[in-house]
Amino acid sequence: MDVGGLTAIDVHTHAEVGRDGRLSLDPELMGASAAYFGAQDHRQPTIDETARYYRDRRMAAVVFTVDAEHATGHPRIANEEVAEGCAAHPDVLIPFASIDPHKGRAGVREARRLVTAHGVRGFKFHPSLQGFAPDDRMAYPLYEAIEELGVPALFHTGQTGIGAGVRGGGGIRLRYSHPMLVDDVATDFPDLRIILAHPSFPWQDEALAVATHKPLVHIDLSGWSPKYFPPQLVRYANSLLQDKVLFGSDYPVLTPDRWLADFAALDIKPAVRPKILKENAARLLGLTGQDRS
Repeated sequence: MDVGGLTAIDVHTHAEVGRDGRLSLDPELMGASAAYFGAQDHRQPTIDETARYYRDRRMAAVVFTVDAEHATGHPRIANEEVAEGCAAHPDVLIPFASIDPHKGRAGVREARRLVTAHGVRGFKFHPSLQGFAPDDRMAYPLYEAIEELGVPALFHTGQTGIGAGVRGGGGIRLRYSHPMLVDDVATDFPDLRIILAHPSFPWQDEALAVATHKPLVHIDLSGWSPKYFPPQLVRYANSLLQDKVLFGSDYPVLTPDRWLADFAALDIKPAVRPKILKENAARLLGLTGQDRS
């Protein structure tokens, strides 16, 4: 990957459809998410289409699905499929995997295999969708393996559009995505590089506290248009956390075109802007040969 030739690195995009046409989520939950984002007309791009989209914009993208079979009963898109799709486009795509922590030792074995044999560069967790608290010791063997493998763990935090408006929220519990639950993970696994995904509404201050206190905790800015960012998030991104904040869109429900247009109007220091858009992610993902902290 020619990092120098990229304009940005998007650390948060979704593989929503598999090669067989199966969606990554139950259609009811997928529809609720689209309605929440006002993206009812969006289609689910294939990984090849995602690669073309980002290549046209001279951007790279981290791609993942979510393994939530235990809580939802919906079969996942295989991590191997995502990794193989990204491997066909190494100039612009970076594969992450997702493993349901309920898989126990089988999940640990899968994590090791995905990194060593399939080139996976990190792991995505969605506690609310997967039905577990991040500080549940059930997940600790999986965190231990990810820490040993030296790749990041990205945790959904805050509100989610998945299940929004569905009866009982589709059974999805928001409290599992409280960033303070990830603080325990950062304490117990001090060498695990962590990304708190999204502005963590309604727990933004807690997310900022965790990221300033724990050296290897970062924040991605996906899932919200920058014009709606809480003022304290902008203030910290411009100062204390300028080396730990990452561009993410949540593509395809929120496009980088929309995100970047609104980000251009945000009051971000000129020296900080390239850090958020590319430099912090390149370092964290080991794309520059620099220290990945």
